[in-house]
Amino acid sequence: MAKLSRNQPIPCRRKGITTNGLNRTEVTEFVLMGFSDSLKVQILHTVLFLFVYLAALMVNLLTMLTALDGHLQTPVYFFLRNLSFLDICYISVTVPKSIVNSLTHKTSISFFGCSVQVFFFIDLASTEIAILTVMSHDRYMAICQPLHYEVIMNRGACVRMMVMSWLSGMICGFMHVATTFSLPFCGSNVVHKFFCDIPQLLSLLDSKVIIIEIRVMVFITSLVIVCFVSIAFSYVSIFSTIPRIPSKEGRSKTFSTCIPHLLVLTLFMISGSIAYVKPISNFPSVLDLLLSVFYTVIPTTLNPIIYSLRNKDMKVALRRQCGMLHGYFD
Repeated sequence: MAKLSRNQPIPCRRKGITTNGLNRTEVTEFVLMGFSDSLKVQILHTVLFLFVYLAALMVNLLTMLTALDGHLQTPVYFFLRNLSFLDICYISVTVPKSIVNSLTHKTSISFFGCSVQVFFFIDLASTEIAILTVMSHDRYMAICQPLHYEVIMNRGACVRMMVMSWLSGMICGFMHVATTFSLPFCGSNVVHKFFCDIPQLLSLLDSKVIIIEIRVMVFITSLVIVCFVSIAFSYVSIFSTIPRIPSKEGRSKTFSTCIPHLLVLTLFMISGSIAYVKPISNFPSVLDLLLSVFYTVIPTTLNPIIYSLRNKDMKVALRRQCGMLHGYFD
C-alpha cells in the first residue's frame, strides 16, 4: 500500500467516506436508503408523504388558530396549542427531506445535516412525550380532582410545565448528538431509513465504544417509562372515576374522549420504544421501516384530530375565527 500523507485525506470507493493519515475511515455524509429503489414505490411514497404532511400542517394550524379566541384560554387549550406547534415542527424534521430525496433521487445527507436532524428529532419526540404526560395529568386533575383543579393548574404552573417539557427535550437531543456523533463510525455510511435515526446510526458505530450511546439510550428510555407509568396512572384513575360521574352524557363524553387519546398515545410510545429497544440490525425489514412511520408521521396528523377537532368548543372557536378572518379580508 502506498504511504499516506498524515494530513492529506484520500477518497475511498464509497461516496461520503475518506481515509485519514492514520488509515482510519471518516464518514463525511450518510446515504438514506428510504423505502425502495423502485420508481413506482418512490412515487407512491412521495404522494402519500406529501398528502400526510399537508394534512398535518392544515389540521395543526387550525388548532393553533384557536389561540386568537378569547373563550379558549383554559389550561387544556394552552397545552393543545403547544402540542400542535410541536407536531408541525416534528413532522417537518423528517418528511420534507424524504419527499425531496424521492423527487430528486438524491439520497445523501451531510454529516452535519444528519446530526442536526437527529438533534431536532430527539428533541421534539422527547418534548412530545413530556407534553402528553402533562396533558394526561391535566385531565386527571380536571376529572378526578375538580375542586382543586383551578388552584393546582393555574397559569403559572402551566407555563412552568411547558418550559420544563421543552427544556427536557432539548437536553435529550443534545445528549444523543453529543455521544453519537463524537464516536468513530466504522466505514459504512448507509442508513436504512428515510431519515437519520439513532438505532440505525448505532449499527454504523464501532462496537467497542457503542456502550456510551447505549447508556444514554437506557437513561432516556427510563425517563420514557416513568412518563408512561405516570400516564397510565392518570388514565386508570380517570376510568375508575367515570362510573361516579352523575350524568350519563358526562360519562359517555369523558369515556369517548379518553379512549382515542390513549390509543394514539400508546401507538406513539410503544412503536418508538420497540424501535429503540429492539436489537440493532444492519438490514432492517419492511416492518422496521413501517414502524418508523408510526412514531414519526402518524401521531402528528392524528393528534389535532383526536385532541382538538373532535372538541365541540374548538369547532365553535374555529368557525368564529374563520368568520372573523373572512370578514377582515372582505
